[in-house]
Amino acid sequence: MRFRIDLKIFIFLIIFYFTKQIELYAFIMFFAFVHELGHLIAGLIMRMKPEKIELMPFGFSISFKISVEEYNKKIKKGNMLEIKKIIVAIAGPITNFIIILLTDILNIDTLKSIIIIYTNFLIMIFNLLPIYPLDGGRILKSILYINFGKRKTEKYINLISKITVIIMVALSSILILYLHNIAIFLIDIYLLYLMLKEDLKYKKRIEIYKKVLENGTI
Repeated sequence: MRFRIDLKIFIFLIIFYFTKQIELYAFIMFFAFVHELGHLIAGLIMRMKPEKIELMPFGFSISFKISVEEYNKKIKKGNMLEIKKIIVAIAGPITNFIIILLTDILNIDTLKSIIIIYTNFLIMIFNLLPIYPLDGGRILKSILYINFGKRKTEKYINLISKITVIIMVALSSILILYLHNIAIFLIDIYLLYLMLKEDLKYKKRIEIYKKVLENGTI
């Protein structure tokens, strides 16, 4: 399994350090790691092989290797692969929810419990946003794929991701004015980065489709 570090994480570290929010960032990264362990365990249970884990500015990302045989199965069995992806994607937010419940049940020190619950709630909600490649976007993409197929799914998920990011940035901009929280601003920047990155990939795939059709390959 390969390991990669996104160097933008050092910029975030510096910003959080000088804004005196480094402790919050440390909590976010720790529980983001636990969140990713939820994905890993679910993937192993689904007999999926871990391929790469990446350390990113707001957590970790693990990808699994999909065998050619899985893609070549008949439609009904092929949909099972999408169901597996949904289970793996939902496992992360469920992990954070379990931590929230356990923290509440165990009656941990009040200040620490507030930080733990707040951090895990933030990670859970953030990842459930219908923005690809966040967990919510992955879940939605698999559901759409089962119902509409590959081409329409790519179009729909790209559009939904854009609309969600625009709404999130608009709403959080209002919060920034009242809370003056640098973390919200950085999350906005990160969401925009993810959206633009995936939009670029989508446009490249569309260009490839057009060239294939023009050449009469399909």
